[in-house]
Amino acid sequence: MTYSADAIRSIKLSTVTMPLAAPISDAKVATGRQKPLTEGIFLVAEVTTEQGFEGMGFSYSLRAGGPAQYAHAREVADVLIGADPNDIGRLYDKMLWAGASVGRAGVAPQAIAAADTALWDLKARRSNLPLAKLIGAHRDSVPTYNTSGGYLNSSIEEIKDNASRSLKDGIGGIKIKVGLPDGAEDLRRVAAVREHLGADVPLMVDANQQWDRTTALRMGRRLEEFELTWIEEPLDAYDAEGHARLAQALDTPVATGEMLSSVQELERHIAARSCDILQPDAPRVGGVTPFLRLATLADHAGLDIAPHFVMEIHVHLAACYPREPWVEHFDWLEPLFEERLEIRDGRMFVPQRPGLGLTVSGQARAWTTDSVLIGADA
Repeated sequence: MTYSADAIRSIKLSTVTMPLAAPISDAKVATGRQKPLTEGIFLVAEVTTEQGFEGMGFSYSLRAGGPAQYAHAREVADVLIGADPNDIGRLYDKMLWAGASVGRAGVAPQAIAAADTALWDLKARRSNLPLAKLIGAHRDSVPTYNTSGGYLNSSIEEIKDNASRSLKDGIGGIKIKVGLPDGAEDLRRVAAVREHLGADVPLMVDANQQWDRTTALRMGRRLEEFELTWIEEPLDAYDAEGHARLAQALDTPVATGEMLSSVQELERHIAARSCDILQPDAPRVGGVTPFLRLATLADHAGLDIAPHFVMEIHVHLAACYPREPWVEHFDWLEPLFEERLEIRDGRMFVPQRPGLGLTVSGQARAWTTDSVLIGADA
C-alpha cells in the first residue's frame, strides 16, 4: 500500500476576543506595570485538505499582541496552500522564513503557532489517534495544579475556598500569586494557604518576574519553611544568570520560561542551568513543532517541565515527556470548546478523541471579531 499524497486546500484564520468573568490581577498589576487582565484574544487556525481532512489549532495573547498575531498570520499563511500537510517540519520553516524580517521571537512564532498546531491536529485526526499517541506518549494522564483561584485580587479567604473547591474537583496541587510590594503580606498569604491545605498538598508560588535578585534570594529563603513544590518566575524572564544563581542557592526548586517566545531564548536558560523546572508555552514558542524541540533539549539536560497555560494542548505534550510533568489547570478557555478535559485523583487525562480532541464552540464563533479564508475555497 503506497502513500496517497494530500495537499492543503485552505486555511481559515479567526481572531476571537474572550472576556473573563472578572478582572484578574497578579504582581505585575500590584507593582503598576500592567493593568488588570479583562480578556484574552485568540488566533484560531482551521486547515482543510483536498482529501477533506481537517485540523484546528490556536494561539493567544493577553493584554496586547492579538491584532499583530492575526495580521502576521494572514501575511504568511498562503505558503501552506498546495503543500502536503504531513510535512509539518518543512511547513513550519516555510512560515518562519516567510516572516523572517520580523525575527524569530515574539509575534512571529506566536502567529504561526496556531497553524502549526492545526497541522499536528490534522495529522493525528487523519491517523485516528489522540495527539499524544501520535507523538508517542509515556503516560495517559498527568498531575495537574490550579492557578486561576490564587490571584492577588482575591482575599486569603477566597483563595482558601477556591483551593478547597479545586481539590474537591480532583485537582492535585494549588498555586498562588506572590510578588506584592509588601513581602510580609506575601508571606502571610502563603502561610495561611499552607496551613489551610496541610503539609501533604503540593503548593507553588508565582512572583511573575517582580523581584530583583536580592529580594528573590531573601524571599526564597523565607519561603523554604513552607516546603513549596516550586517558586515560579522570581526574576525577570530573561535573567538566566540570576535564575541560575538563585536555583543553586535555594532548596526550593525554581521554575521559569513561560514568557519566552523562541527555542533560542529557552535554550539559553537550559544551557545556564537557570531553573529546575522549565515552563515552555507551546503557543508562545511557535506551536507543537518547536515545543517538541525544546522538550528534547530539556530532557537531555535532565530538567523537569511544567508547561504554561493552555492545558487543552499541553496535556498531550506533557504526556509525551519522559519525566512526569505538571500541567497547569485554567478553566478560562472552556467556553471556546465543546469538550471538557477529565480530571480526577489529582490528574488530568489525555482525551481519547482524535487529534487535540477539541471542537470550536458556538460561543467562540460568536466572540469572533474577524476571520479570513485563504486558499482554494476563498
